[in-house]
Amino acid sequence: MDSRRLLRTTATALAAAGLILSGCSGGSGAAAPRTAAPAPSFAPEAPKLKKYYEQKLKWRDCGVEGFQCATLRAPLDYAKPDGEEVELAVSRARATGPGKRLGSLLVNPGGPGGSAVGYLQGYAGIGYPAPVRARYDMVAVDPRGVARSAPVECLTGPQMDTYTQVDQTPDDTAEVNALSAAFKDFAAGCEKRSGKVLPHVSTVEAARDMDVLRAVLGDGKLTYVGASYGTFLGATYAELFPDRVGRLVLDGAMDPSLSALDLNRDQTGGFETAFRAFAADCVRKPDCPLGTGSVAAAGEAMKKFFRDVDAKPVPTGEGRELGESLATTGVIAAMYDEGAWPQLREALAQARGGEGSGLLALADSYYERETDGTYANLMFANAAVNCLDLPPAYRDAAAVEKAVPSFEKASPVFGAGLAWAALNCTYWPAPPTGRPHRITAEGAAPILVVGTTRDPATPYHWAQSLADQLSSGSLLTYEGDGHTAYGRGSDCIDTAINTYLLEGTPPADGKRCS
Repeated sequence: MDSRRLLRTTATALAAAGLILSGCSGGSGAAAPRTAAPAPSFAPEAPKLKKYYEQKLKWRDCGVEGFQCATLRAPLDYAKPDGEEVELAVSRARATGPGKRLGSLLVNPGGPGGSAVGYLQGYAGIGYPAPVRARYDMVAVDPRGVARSAPVECLTGPQMDTYTQVDQTPDDTAEVNALSAAFKDFAAGCEKRSGKVLPHVSTVEAARDMDVLRAVLGDGKLTYVGASYGTFLGATYAELFPDRVGRLVLDGAMDPSLSALDLNRDQTGGFETAFRAFAADCVRKPDCPLGTGSVAAAGEAMKKFFRDVDAKPVPTGEGRELGESLATTGVIAAMYDEGAWPQLREALAQARGGEGSGLLALADSYYERETDGTYANLMFANAAVNCLDLPPAYRDAAAVEKAVPSFEKASPVFGAGLAWAALNCTYWPAPPTGRPHRITAEGAAPILVVGTTRDPATPYHWAQSLADQLSSGSLLTYEGDGHTAYGRGSDCIDTAINTYLLEGTPPADGKRCS
C-alpha cells in the first residue's frame, strides 16, 4: 500500500473525507447580521413534491459485498419542483441483528465534498460499533454535486496540478495577480463544466434531499451521524424540519453563526493548535526534523522550511516539484489525525534532505489525487457548496492584504497562506444563497454535539457555540487531538454516543471524556 493510499485509508476511517471547510480550499462568507434565518418558503409535502416523497427506491447490488445501491430523484430547484431533476446516489447495509431494527442511520463524513457513499462502504457500514450496525440499516447519500450525485467538475487533472502549485503566499503584485487569476480560472472552469447544477448545491438543498430520503426509507424521524461539515448539514436539517429530528450526532461541529472570514480565521487558529501539539510531540524525539528545542523554535523552523521551498522547490521524483503551496498542504493534511504524525516527521526529514515525495504524497491525499493524475471532485464540490452557503470573505485582493496580519496572529505558521486561500469565492459565478445565522431548531428532540479540544479543522469553541445555539443541544467533549471524536479510541466517547443512538438518551450536557 503506497503512502497516498495509506493516509487516505486512515483518513476515511476517521471521517477525514469531510475535513475540508473553508480554510485550505477557499473561504465562503463575509460578516452579516447573526439573526435567525427565515423559515423555508414552501411546505415539504406540497403537492408538487409528492412524487419525490412517495418514490420507490430500486435497490441493486453495488459490487461491494454487503451493500446495496439505489438512485434517489430530487428536484434540481426546489422552487421549481416541476422542472429538471437531479439523481442522487444512495447506498445501504441492512441491519445485521440481533435485536429489534431501529430504522435507518444516515451518515455523512463532511467536506463539503466528501463522498458519503464512499465513507459508508469504506468505513461506517463495516466499522461502526457492531451493536449500532445490528439495530440500524446503515445508509448514505452523496449530496448533490458530490461524487456520484451530479458531481461538480471544474478542472482537468493537469489543470489541477497547476492550480495546486500556485503560490498562495504572494510576495509581490505579480504573484497576487497570478493567484487571483488561478481562482478566476477555477471558477470559470466550474461554470463551463457544471453551470446547470452550480446554483443548486447548497447545504439547504442537501438537507431537503435528506428529508426526501428519510420519507422514502419509511422513517418518521431522521437518525443521523454527521462529522465536520456534516454537522452543519445536520443542524440545517434540524432547522428546516425540527419535528422530524430523531437522534442526531453532530461530531466536530461547525458554528453556523460565523461569517466566512471568521470561519477561515478560526480554522487557521485550529491548525495552529494542532501544529503546536505535533511540535510538542516532535521536539521530544531525537530525530525531530524541526529540532529538539522549544515548540516556538519548531514553529520558526517550520516557517523557514516553507520559505526555503518557496525560494527553491524540492524535487519529488516526478514532474511536479514541492513548492511552498504543496508543502503547506502536506503538513496540514497530517494535522487531522495524530496517527499521521510519524509519517509527517519522516516526510519533513526527507524534504529537508532534498526529497519531496513524502510531503507530496500527503498533499495528494488531501486533494484526493490518484497516482494516474486524476482527481476526485472533492475540491470542486467543496468550493461550490462553500461559495453558495455564505457570501465571499473578501471583496478583492486588497481586502486580503488587510486581513493577513489577523490570520498570522491566529497562526504564525499557516496564517498568510490560509488568508489568501479564502479569496476563491470572490470570483464565484453563482451568487450565494445563504448567510451566517444562529440555528436554534426549536422543538427538535435532543441533539448531541461533540467537540474535540485540539481539533484542527473545527475548533472546539465551535462545538460549544452550536450546542448553546440549539434549543435541545447537549455538548459532549473529547479532550484530545485530531478531527472528530467518534471511533477514535475513546471508550467514554463511543459509549456515550452508542447509548444515545440505541436508547435515545444523550449524555449529560457538558460531559467530558479523554
